[in-house]
Amino acid sequence: MHDFEYRHGELYCENLPISQIAKEIGTPCYLYSYATLVRHYRAFDGAFQNVPHIVAYAMKANSNLAILRLMAREGSGADIVSGGELYRALKAGIPPAKIVFAGVGKSREEIRDALATDILMFNVESSAELRAIDEVAAEMGRRARVALRINPDIDPKTHPYIATGLKKSKFGISAGRALDEYKLAASLKHIEVVGVHKHIGSQLVDVTPFVDALKKILALVETLKGHGANIRYINIGGGLGITYSDEAPPLPQQLAEAIAPLVRDLKCMLIMEPGRVIVGNAGILVTRVLYTKEGEAKRFVIVDAAMNDLIRPSLYGAYHEIRPVHEVPNAKTLTVDVVGPVCESGDFLAKDRAIPEARPGDLLAVMSAGAYGFTMASNYNSRPRVPEVLVKNGQMHVIRARETFEDLVRGEMIPEFLG
Repeated sequence: MHDFEYRHGELYCENLPISQIAKEIGTPCYLYSYATLVRHYRAFDGAFQNVPHIVAYAMKANSNLAILRLMAREGSGADIVSGGELYRALKAGIPPAKIVFAGVGKSREEIRDALATDILMFNVESSAELRAIDEVAAEMGRRARVALRINPDIDPKTHPYIATGLKKSKFGISAGRALDEYKLAASLKHIEVVGVHKHIGSQLVDVTPFVDALKKILALVETLKGHGANIRYINIGGGLGITYSDEAPPLPQQLAEAIAPLVRDLKCMLIMEPGRVIVGNAGILVTRVLYTKEGEAKRFVIVDAAMNDLIRPSLYGAYHEIRPVHEVPNAKTLTVDVVGPVCESGDFLAKDRAIPEARPGDLLAVMSAGAYGFTMASNYNSRPRVPEVLVKNGQMHVIRARETFEDLVRGEMIPEFLG
């Protein structure tokens, strides 16, 4: 459910016409609904109200400071994967005691910064990383709280690029090696083993993989407790999907009903890392039609947004619904490729898509773009990144300004020998 709806043939965000926002801010731009963000967060958090838990919002989905501040005010923690995300989380006011640090390639500098901040824990993905954390903690005179990320080899039935819990994945420690890795962790003086972590993938539309993976992890927890481990946290990761087209993912309440009975009596804190399910359908990308083009084999609608603004269609073949901002009664439906100005054949937002006939100057809304939209944007073709706007109670707030050409070259310099 989201707060983008047609009123008298015009698409609104909450109580504000999107055409008005486009007129003032320009296009392309990302647009988010405050009401949708709050409702989605509370739906997820509230679904687990009967289980001690921490929601650690997955910042990789959308890391704008305003979005993070909103999450912090709702009581959220953060799932981070870089030093930059740690910086953002702290700047937005997320408590270090609710921050978990994942990722296969944490640098020693990142580990040091996280320890200095006293985050809740590291999700450790290899024995090499475990030793590195121990060494950095020793240098600082600290003990690092860790959970080992276990790879349960469960097929999440999602796109291969966002499946993270299979044997061939770069993520996590194989279930067969888990006990040995925990013994190693327990032997290191500056490591405190406090939890187990798993995350099997993103955009999951069935609770079964969640449950199957958790059962494997819980069996491991029992084994670890038998070896004297004090496991206080069970991190089930994130990955709950959203509706992009015709998917019917489970609601957070349905996930909770499947998960809660398995963990209720364990006397452990449950950690969850939702991202897409909170922000995905809370945001859209607004773009304007520049030209239409009739090719020999295809029709093209050329817009001012491109793969550098929203790369998911090019990278994953991902589907995003495209709607006209102004509905035209009895408009013809044409099958087109919606493409951008970037000089790549892979620059498209939709292929072979049946949409109402679009004309130059028309505004289009690319739906479900709140997650992995701006966070994956680039300056390819020297295109300035677009602004982000948050709408609340009929008022718009620019939460990121449009980049300028000067921004594109900031930090670059020409050496003296080039004159």
